Amino acid sequence: MPSPPLPAEKVSAAQALADAIRTATAAEIDELARTLVATDDSHPFGVTEFKVRELAHKIAAKALEQQLARKKTATTAPA
Repeated sequence: MPSPPLPAEKVSAAQALADAIRTATAAEIDELARTLVATDDSHPFGVTEFKVRELAHKIAAKALEQQLARKKTATTAPA
């Protein structure tokens, strides 16, 4: 399901976040591609499936880290 369209003021923020995610996950994407190319076509599941899932989780975690790093997290000390 495609995402809903973004308001114009958020398009550049989304593009900047996408660029940051690409940079942060380049190593995982390269490893994912190597894993898939190295897999025998008759065995796409099992160990390969778990490795792909592990890499997908790492990519998703790094995407969330990039988003959280962009949020303002300034807090004040308790009184």
